Amino acid sequence: MENPHEQAQNALLSRIINNMENLNESVVTINKCLQEVNRSNLDTEILSQMWESYLRNAEFNLEATGQKKEPL
Repeated sequence: MENPHEQAQNALLSRIINNMENLNESVVTINKCLQEVNRSNLDTEILSQMWESYLRNAEFNLEATGQKKEPL
């Protein structure tokens, strides 16, 4: 004769394992999507860094030549 508590625990463990497998698959899918988004944003990030560098260099050169004007 089987223990009904053991049957209930086995059923719960089976559900937990199934849910964890589904969660793991979802996390893998999300990670792949995030990698794709990061790859897509790489050009924008590089352009942003270049623009920031340009602004710093322009400000330095304006200060060095005495042509920098104070903001209003």
